[in-house]
Amino acid sequence: MRDAYHSPLVVQTPLVVQTAVDLANTLRPIKGEDALETVEQLRDFLDDHPAAQPPSSAANQGTGPRHLTRADLAEVRALRETVREVLERANADAVEAAALINDGLRRSRATPVLRHEDDRWWTEVTSDTDRCSAHLAATTLSALASVIATLGAARLGVCAGPTCRATFVDLSRNGSKQYCTRTCAHRASVAAYRSRRSPR
Repeated sequence: MRDAYHSPLVVQTPLVVQTAVDLANTLRPIKGEDALETVEQLRDFLDDHPAAQPPSSAANQGTGPRHLTRADLAEVRALRETVREVLERANADAVEAAALINDGLRRSRATPVLRHEDDRWWTEVTSDTDRCSAHLAATTLSALASVIATLGAARLGVCAGPTCRATFVDLSRNGSKQYCTRTCAHRASVAAYRSRRSPR
């Protein structure tokens, strides 16, 4: 049954890592854009990211509106600041990033659990409270911790595009990612080409 076992990084982390990145990127400081200003925007974010929901909420999705408040919004916005800071700092100061993660996990009352489904075992970290911000903190921060422990802190970064600066996590084999998307990479390539072609 060896093939029935998958590491938490393989089974759980990519989806939750993307949730962490998407949460951080709801704020675009250079563009002055914030996609997490209202309770409705928070509800939309959670609906678009099932991994961000507590197990009970995910199981009951579609049975009724999730009750969210301005307090939930404030807590998630504070978490976003932490997640973004981890993504921005990890490459340059892994120790500080780890301290931010550990503090966030403690405050969210993170609890590891072992799960089993379809002949597959995996672990995940959740919160023992029903606050959406606590569960979101437990899942996203533990996922970033898994990346750092498994692949290294250099896999967390900020887009090299000077007018972008969105965050990303590189889960590729070679770990050479510099841009958040192919669009940003292409834009930088075109700009470099034009710079070389321009008269000096």
